[in-house]
Amino acid sequence: MSKLLSEWRTFYNRADQVTQKLLTDSRSGNLSKQERVAFIDRRLYELYPTTPVPLDHSDPYTLLIAVLLSAQCTDERVNQVTPALFDQADCPEAMVKLSVEKIRSIIRPCGLSPQKSKAIHRLSQMLIESHNGEVPQSFEALEQLPGVGHKTASVVMAQAFGVPTFPVDTHIHRLAQRWGLSRGRNVVETERDLKRVFPEHRWNALHLQIIFYGREYCTARGCDGRVCEICTTCFPSRKHPKALHKP
Repeated sequence: MSKLLSEWRTFYNRADQVTQKLLTDSRSGNLSKQERVAFIDRRLYELYPTTPVPLDHSDPYTLLIAVLLSAQCTDERVNQVTPALFDQADCPEAMVKLSVEKIRSIIRPCGLSPQKSKAIHRLSQMLIESHNGEVPQSFEALEQLPGVGHKTASVVMAQAFGVPTFPVDTHIHRLAQRWGLSRGRNVVETERDLKRVFPEHRWNALHLQIIFYGREYCTARGCDGRVCEICTTCFPSRKHPKALHKP
């Protein structure tokens, strides 16, 4: 713990130096990558000092189900749907007692209900059969479950078990490109690039902070790389919209 605190203080102090330089430096050129990383980390921490998980859940299982439901669906909609689902089944043993059709009828507002309902029912069976009804604490085991890809597994590992990961969604993929942190053509490449530039002890909070900022300030339509505070601070000389590689 003391090592992590020391690493954080060092990184935070470096970011503070960059911030002070930005306030006093009158140059019009863009920031270097090192300066961008330090400024972004500092500014996101100032804006979002706490990082609550946006999906309502009570344990690793309900988090896993909520993340699965969030595929191509907003967190707000998921949070509207899960109370009814978890009221009937908030553990694998209860979930397998529901029919796939019943699960589908409850989760229909989240979209892709035929696939998601089957995945929820089957993964619940697998948790009982292979993991004593518990959510496994490994990427390999999680990604063997129906409907669970690398991003879903990363969120569960980070937020349920505290394992340093950097789940990348469309918000993070978009912002990483706008901020010149990655040229990745897919989320796997973007995740790799972000892990290289930010310290490991910041990954779990930082991925949420970037999502929050992307939803509030650097939206897909509201910013083209020349509007929000971070884009304009990092690239004051940018003249044209930032072209993006869609995942």
